[in-house]
Amino acid sequence: MNILDNIVQAKRKEVAERRSLYPVALLEKSKFFDTRCVSMKYYLEEKNASGIIAEFKRKSPSRGWISRYAKVREVTLSYMQAGAAALSVLTDEFFFGAQDKDIFYARELNYCPVLRKDFIIDEYQVYESRSMGADVVLLIAKILSPARVRSLTRVAHSLGMEVLLEVQDEGEILENAGAEADLIGVNNRNLRDFSLNFENSARLASLLPEDKIGVAESGIETAADIRKLKQAGFKGFLVGTRFMRHSDPGQACRELIKKLDDED
Repeated sequence: MNILDNIVQAKRKEVAERRSLYPVALLEKSKFFDTRCVSMKYYLEEKNASGIIAEFKRKSPSRGWISRYAKVREVTLSYMQAGAAALSVLTDEFFFGAQDKDIFYARELNYCPVLRKDFIIDEYQVYESRSMGADVVLLIAKILSPARVRSLTRVAHSLGMEVLLEVQDEGEILENAGAEADLIGVNNRNLRDFSLNFENSARLASLLPEDKIGVAESGIETAADIRKLKQAGFKGFLVGTRFMRHSDPGQACRELIKKLDDED
């Protein structure tokens, strides 16, 4: 099996275990479950917004440990103070090094929108995302049928959350042309082998629905990269490894945003 198949197989086991330990009735008692979600669409479209979705992650299947001892409270707060439009928090423990309550702590300290980035395959995970404090959930077209994307999107919307639908090629865009997702992300990384092609987002930009906000994901390193993606029509730019490999991720975010501001 490839990396993605291994992740999905592990995720099925994880969901079954977590459902038995924390039933939905218990999730609904979270202090965040009934709070109003913060709109990522609004924050990405806001005037003078950086468009940067700054990601917190400790490791990845392709790189191993990036920042093993990073503290989610410190890093996410520094991202927001640096001017990030939104936050992305990995919640997978085995493959990405997440710790329990990472996203909970990120939501508790920050007012900008928070994306739960994980491999969501079941309605239970959507309820779990709301209980964690997520404002947005990631749905990955490569592991979900169009019908499954629609059903999970409806559950997310019923809980007040937005949906970022991730695609990686022309077929996934066309198959999900009628999706009700709020944002469409184009991943430059192939999740089957984790190879990277930065040109992928710009190549597919013209195929994205005009009524959806486009988000470019993976491989973004410089202000020039972001300018190129803006010209292609993207309003969101998910940046993770670029920041997390720095000794001070918040400072790395601040420096990138300053370069964007200086060159505008």
